[in-house]
Amino acid sequence: MKKIEKVAVVGGCGHVGIPLGLALADRGFSVTLLDVNEKAVNELNEGHLPFLEEGAEELLRKYAGKTLSAVMDPECLRGQDCVIFVTGTPVDEHLNAKVHAVLHVVKEYLPFLSEDQLLVLRSTLYPGTVRIVENMLLRENFRCKLAFCPERILQGKGIREIFELPQLVSGCSKEAEEEASALFGKVARKIILLTPEEAELAKLMTNSWRYLEFAIANQFYMIAEEHGVDFYRVYDAMTDDYPRAKHFPRPGLAAGPCLFKDTMQLASYHDNGFFLGHSAMLVNEGLPNLLVAQLARKMGGSLKNRKVAILGMTFKANNDDTRESLSFKIKKLLEQKMAFVLPSDPYLPDSVPLKKALKEAEGVIIGTPHDEYRDLTLSVPFADCWGTIGKKR
Repeated sequence: MKKIEKVAVVGGCGHVGIPLGLALADRGFSVTLLDVNEKAVNELNEGHLPFLEEGAEELLRKYAGKTLSAVMDPECLRGQDCVIFVTGTPVDEHLNAKVHAVLHVVKEYLPFLSEDQLLVLRSTLYPGTVRIVENMLLRENFRCKLAFCPERILQGKGIREIFELPQLVSGCSKEAEEEASALFGKVARKIILLTPEEAELAKLMTNSWRYLEFAIANQFYMIAEEHGVDFYRVYDAMTDDYPRAKHFPRPGLAAGPCLFKDTMQLASYHDNGFFLGHSAMLVNEGLPNLLVAQLARKMGGSLKNRKVAILGMTFKANNDDTRESLSFKIKKLLEQKMAFVLPSDPYLPDSVPLKKALKEAEGVIIGTPHDEYRDLTLSVPFADCWGTIGKKR
């Protein structure tokens, strides 16, 4: 079995690649992050992160320019012991997986790879993609060690979770499985071996299950609120010292780059027979409409020419990541109602400052439950599915 010392991460300057690269560097590997994003590459080499990530600044200061570097030249892939691709399968406008996106990236860098390298697919993949990639490589007469080791991290806490969580490892050959296990065995606390098909489904099912959890909470919230009942009084009663409900999630905008997409990939894989997944989509994607309707009722029925502040534009609390944030859907819905929208977020410097937004707003919608909003007292009508305002949660 080949000893792995040098690792390259393709697409390495994003939310998956940077935590992985820093974690590998911290475990003694020489790491090269390859990316086409010139701005992100330059920022990393200057010791700056392009986004918030817990624990990353300390590791970047420690390893940048030493055992970790960011580059744009694919020539860096030559001579690496392992090349990790973090490209996942997106979905198209019909909510079907775009497997060719993964194939395109791997094929693009194929001239720079060698058959003695371990190739690892890292991001979420549509079931069957690993075998499709393997078949494409064989058609190109490229016989390598191919593994799939999906990331399972929580955005913003990726480095910590890479170290703490078990790592799923699968390989298209015994040699690939062994080398991938040895690589991630130096990083993760535990290795779980699966077939590629099992690993692909495990990642999709985990994210879909989470999306379904949010949908249940959001549906209950809709039922209570539309019947004039304070949902959070019901929620507190359900969960207070009652063990079978202690893990019941709170309502909230189920957004971000993974949960919706992965649920739709699983539905596509099952010939669109994943009815729970589609129902969850209708609930979660419908919550912004309900919040806008709630606020409109509280403001007399019409939002036309009224100033409405959206507090929180990122997809999760206390972070600067706006990918697939449903706050932007709320913004569009408000604009369709001819409201003047004041998008405000303490983590987005180009947004409306909180003080200005609160001073001018005639109504407020909480888009993201940032800690900065916990102590707010609002004197105008508001919609808050998170239970942020006036609640010490």
